Amino acid sequence: MKKLTLLLSSLLTFSTLLMSAQLSQQVKNNSLIVYNSNIGLVHESRDLTLQKDDSSIKYEGVARSIDTDSVSVTLDPSITLYSQQFRFDKLTQSKLLEAHIGKKVEVRLLKNRNEFKVISGTLLAYNGKNSIIRTTDYKIITVESSDIIFDTIPKELITKPSLVWNINASKNIKTEMELDYLIKNISFKSDYILNIDSANSSLTGWITINNRSGKNFKETKLSLLAGDINRVRNRPAAYKEVRVLSMMSDDNEVTHKAYEGYHFYSIPFKVTLANNEKTQLKFITRTGLKIKRSYASMLTNPLYLRGEKKADVAQFVSLEGLNTPLPKGTIRTYSKLNGQKILLGENSIEHTPKNTPLKLQIGKNFDLKTTQRVIKRSGSKNWFNVDIEYTVQNSSNKSKTVELLIPFNRKSTSKIDTKQKYSFTKGNLATFSITVEADSTKSFKVNFESKK
Repeated sequence: MKKLTLLLSSLLTFSTLLMSAQLSQQVKNNSLIVYNSNIGLVHESRDLTLQKDDSSIKYEGVARSIDTDSVSVTLDPSITLYSQQFRFDKLTQSKLLEAHIGKKVEVRLLKNRNEFKVISGTLLAYNGKNSIIRTTDYKIITVESSDIIFDTIPKELITKPSLVWNINASKNIKTEMELDYLIKNISFKSDYILNIDSANSSLTGWITINNRSGKNFKETKLSLLAGDINRVRNRPAAYKEVRVLSMMSDDNEVTHKAYEGYHFYSIPFKVTLANNEKTQLKFITRTGLKIKRSYASMLTNPLYLRGEKKADVAQFVSLEGLNTPLPKGTIRTYSKLNGQKILLGENSIEHTPKNTPLKLQIGKNFDLKTTQRVIKRSGSKNWFNVDIEYTVQNSSNKSKTVELLIPFNRKSTSKIDTKQKYSFTKGNLATFSITVEADSTKSFKVNFESKK
């Protein structure tokens, strides 16, 4: 009974597919939007030829990682859509055997130790390792399933990830069918190269697209969305807005457009993205950038400092705000020494709006050191009073200005007594800007008093 049920099911599926509409293999107006949240939005359209008696449409070649709940299909009003299935039959011996029940097959039989013969027959049933065959002379034999030879893959087996729509057509029609759906396992990231040169510093940005979606995209219009979307929204509906934006420029440069708090980057040429492959695209080049260097050392809160303690000095480069937003990513800073390129440091940046200055830490300066030393400490259970000497050592051959950043319990009753100028930055950081000549040191004293 089980085999009979499977047979009827196979025949029903086969008959349905025989009455399937003809959908062109040629994809038109295909485009892809990649989000930085491991999803992509696919748009495709194809020509559809449909007869009045057709009961289904099969759309081959969708991504294996498709989010079936997100599918939005646009059909001619004369077509009634009843249901949708996602079909993908990975070929196995069991599926091939099931699909060939009641059909002609060939069987390789061992004639003697070194010779085989091939016979024809009809596959009646199978049970894992063994199958039952009715030969052309109407004899029933049992053979090993692995000895059965298949000529073709039956049409009812869908070996490519496909969507199948069950429909009713009221007339013969030639029309266009549009499809939008979300896929998973596709993402992009941004990487930047900052080349520091005394005459002409430059910044180059690259987008790397990692396609693990299970689908190849050929000659596709590509857009990227930088920003964190709320996945609860009506996802496919946002596509038409994005598709218009991605067509807005015919220039050879990647362009961007702000929309609803996000930024869409439009690639002006069609892109081929192979499955399981990374593709890199240059999307920004800026030259003639003004670079400013700075140095800072984060020191210890006077409340907790004991004895003497040394600290490193971090070095930074700052860029004026660019006239384009930068998606979050990694910036690698390079310079040249004697014609050889040197990596100075790496930084991660968040989504950065246009005209926003960037301050990048490129490492710790080998020639700059700071020392903080307690001279005297007194106080009570609730108060403390401490005298500290700060020293900045500059072993380089150029004058340097170093910011000393000292966390301090800034309250209305707190006091700082020193001859050195200072200001508060970021709320509670007592900040001293100290200029030290080449190959020299500079020291100064500060008295801190505050509640604990």
